[in-house]
Amino acid sequence: MSFLLYYILPFAVVLGILIFFHELGHFLIAKSFGIKVLKFSLGFGPRLVWKKVGETEYSIRIIPLGGFVKMLGEDVQDENAPGLTPEDAERAFNNQHVLKRMAVVSAGPIFNLALALVMFFGLYFVSGIQVIPPEIGQITDDSPAEKAGLMKGDTVIAIQGEKVEEWADIKALVQNGAGKPLAVTIQRQGRLIEVTVVPETATVKNEFGEDVKSALIGIVSSGKVKTLELGPWQAVKKATRDTWKWIHLTCLVIAKLFQGVVSLKTVGGPILIGQMTGQLAQESFSYLIPFMAIISVNLGILNLLPIPILDGGLIIFLLMELVLGKPLSIRTREYALKVGLFLLVLLMVVVTYNDLNRIKIFEKLIGKFFG
Repeated sequence: MSFLLYYILPFAVVLGILIFFHELGHFLIAKSFGIKVLKFSLGFGPRLVWKKVGETEYSIRIIPLGGFVKMLGEDVQDENAPGLTPEDAERAFNNQHVLKRMAVVSAGPIFNLALALVMFFGLYFVSGIQVIPPEIGQITDDSPAEKAGLMKGDTVIAIQGEKVEEWADIKALVQNGAGKPLAVTIQRQGRLIEVTVVPETATVKNEFGEDVKSALIGIVSSGKVKTLELGPWQAVKKATRDTWKWIHLTCLVIAKLFQGVVSLKTVGGPILIGQMTGQLAQESFSYLIPFMAIISVNLGILNLLPIPILDGGLIIFLLMELVLGKPLSIRTREYALKVGLFLLVLLMVVVTYNDLNRIKIFEKLIGKFFG
């Protein structure tokens, strides 16, 4: 029962919401252009429940790892299909202007990114944010901070006139200032004091384990944590910054995968998402909100990859049509879609292998069937 409550149910809810909003983006933009939408489905395979409302069939299917919106004239084979009435032909996807089709295809990933922004905003506006205050807990010996006279217990108020509200602000304001005198305002025993600190260059590890140069002043946080309440505008700004941060990080990870800096073994799939969802749900269901926002960003960016069968691949086809003045041949698109499907299946095999190997199921399966 606890497995159902903390793993299966949260996983289904998280994945269902993300897929729903992705497909909702395609659906709403298609409808706004008057395109005839035949099916709106969550999941693949045989239908579990379905209902036809107007011209569209809405369904939930047995395999919950995706979804689709089926529009009239969307498939390559539909382009030569006979028997369409003039009204249906006018509303077919393939007969729309290429820019309208690009908008429909792009809407799914964009809705995922927008969902992340809304989730972050709601979380920050309702609960505030937990931050590490800019209070110094330790000074490194013979560091720029010690030479400037900074002391344990000092609170950093501003750097170069820029207000410091949390510990992360210090790093952001110092990291590009190696060798440059920085005016640092601190609060010590109720008094404001201004000192000049000259950061030194040091080699540190980034989040990918690479050696990078960074400016340091030699201070360590006190480790305290406090909650900051945010007003609506502050919550919007924080949500926007965090959404952009995760967009940038997701793109960076993809680039590092191609460069070989990040191992393909670290890439996870639905099983890893389900495992993490269960762990977070056991801690607190409220932890699922930022997790969903991050996964929504990942889903949006991954769908924009230029792989045929993904939204990004279809956008590439449409861009080529826009430049050439005509669509690519049906044969070319069919071949590209087959290649895209092969790559997608291959990726699913790799991430599933990683997930099973990560939770030590793969070895058990091998031993059971081949041992």
